[in-house]
Amino acid sequence: MTQKHCNHTRRKLIKGIGAATLLSPFASMPAFARARNLYIDGLSFLPEDINDVRASKLDAFIADISDIESITQPDGTTNYKRTYNACIKSIAKANATVEAHPDVYVKGLSGLDITKAKDSDRTAVFFQIQGADCVEGDSDANNWQQLEQFRQHGLRVLQMTHHYGNEFAGGALDNDGMQGLNLPLTDKGHQLIAALNQKNMLIDVSHSSPQTALDIAKITQAPIVQSHGAARGIVNHARCSPDEVIRAIADTGGVFGIFMMSFWLTNNPTPSIDDLIRQIEYVSRIGGVRSVAIANDYPLRGQENLLALDNDNQEGVKQYLDWWYSLRAKNVLGFEAEPRHVVIPELNHIDRMSRIDDALRKARFKSSDRDRFLGGNMARVLQRVIV
Repeated sequence: MTQKHCNHTRRKLIKGIGAATLLSPFASMPAFARARNLYIDGLSFLPEDINDVRASKLDAFIADISDIESITQPDGTTNYKRTYNACIKSIAKANATVEAHPDVYVKGLSGLDITKAKDSDRTAVFFQIQGADCVEGDSDANNWQQLEQFRQHGLRVLQMTHHYGNEFAGGALDNDGMQGLNLPLTDKGHQLIAALNQKNMLIDVSHSSPQTALDIAKITQAPIVQSHGAARGIVNHARCSPDEVIRAIADTGGVFGIFMMSFWLTNNPTPSIDDLIRQIEYVSRIGGVRSVAIANDYPLRGQENLLALDNDNQEGVKQYLDWWYSLRAKNVLGFEAEPRHVVIPELNHIDRMSRIDDALRKARFKSSDRDRFLGGNMARVLQRVIV
C-alpha cells in the first residue's frame, strides 16, 4: 500500500471516528430529554465580570488566555505576537481566575469535562493561545519542553498563527493579492503538529494561510478545528477560508466555527442574523452538518466598543480603518473593499447563543442539526482529541 493510500485511508478512519455519535454522550440524547441544546462557544475570553459566564448560558467555551507583544513588521504594519514570556504569565493569571470561581468554572483538561460541567450547572473552559509564537527556543527539544510546560498549566488548544506567519506556519494575511503568496506549513511546523497530536492537544488553523491549513489536514492524526472564521465563498477575503479548507477540516473529523465579525460574514451594507444563517448553510453544504460550530471572537457579552455605541456600526467601524487601510496598501485580498460594519447588532449580546438557536429554528433547521451546530459538533471534537 502506498503512503498516499495509507494517508487517505487514515483520514477516512479519522472522519468516521470523529462523526461517531458514541463519542459524545450528548449526541445520543434526544432533544426532548434536555432543557435546551448544548451551547459551546468556539472562541471567547475569560470575562472580568464572573456573572457574564452564567448569563451567556454556555456549557463550555474555548478561551484565548494569551497575552501579546506589539511587533512592527518590516513593511511598517503591526503584528501582535503571543510570546513565551507574555503567555506564561497570562496562563498563570487565567488559572488563578478559574480557580477563584469553582462554583462557576470547570477547568477543561479533558473533553469529558463538558459533561462534568453540564451535570453540575457550571461552564467548562478550555485554554487556548492564538499563535504558536509562544513556543520559542533554538532547539526542537527546548520547543517541546515549552509546549509541555504550557500543557501542564492547562493549555489544551493551540492556534498555529495569528494573521501573519511564523517559523511554523503561514498566516492568512501573508496571502498577498498581487504576488499570490500562500505560505505552507514549515518543516518545524510539521514537527509541531506531530508533538500536538502526541500530547492530545487540539490544533486550531484559524488565521492560517489556506496552504498551511491544507498541509496540516493532510498530516494530522486527529481532528483539527478552525475555531473562528467565515467562508470565502460568501466574502472573498484573505481572512475567510476557501471551500477546499472547509472540506479538509471536515475530512479530519473536525469543525469550522463561524464567528461574529460581520465584515467577514457578509457584503451586505446592513448585517443581520440572516447573514450568519447563510454562513451556517454554506459551511454545512461544503463540509457537512457535522462540520459546523459557532464562535464569538469577542468577549462573552459582545464587542465592548460597539456596545458602548449602542451597536452603531457606522461609528464603530472607524476603529478598524487604520489597520484595514494598512493591509489594503499591501494588496492583501479583500481589503480593497470598504468595511461598513463590525457586528450583527442582535448578536452583539450576552444571550447570543439562544438568539442563534431561535434563528435556526425559524429557518427550519432540524433540531438534531441545531444541536450539532450550537455545541454537539464541538463537544465531539473536544472529547475525541483532548483525553
